[in-house]
Amino acid sequence: FKLEEAGVVSTTPKDVLNLGEKKLKDHVKTIGLFNSKSKNIVALSKIINEKHQGLVPNKFEDLVKLPGVGKKTANVVLNCAFGKKTIAVDTHVFRVSNRIGLVNEKTIDKTAKKILKKVPPIWQLYAHHWLILHGRYICTARKAKCNECLIENICKKN
Repeated sequence: FKLEEAGVVSTTPKDVLNLGEKKLKDHVKTIGLFNSKSKNIVALSKIINEKHQGLVPNKFEDLVKLPGVGKKTANVVLNCAFGKKTIAVDTHVFRVSNRIGLVNEKTIDKTAKKILKKVPPIWQLYAHHWLILHGRYICTARKAKCNECLIENICKKN
């Protein structure tokens, strides 16, 4: 989601603070949990503005200290905004990587570490995107579309 698409010209943390929580809610009300997300966006914008000179931090430890930013979001920011080779493990990545036999782990942290060890460095920047898409459209939670799967022949599910 980009504020520019909602008619907001600039999207610096200072601009978010100037917009305020109430007006921000109007721009993000179509997404789930928009009340708490709006509150967190304003709070993290204040911290980024005051403690990080208006720049989004590029370190995991700094990102997870921001309101509303957990491990997954921190890894998405590092991967997508800063081009760092990280794995953001969401429900799709966790399910697919375990289902197909890429990993056999019970926790998100162990899953992420194992995936990074197994995926060649050249593909690490995009691996979590591919796993997410595969989980959303082919290897779905309720009824996997194995007949449409390009890796069915190596999948451990069967």
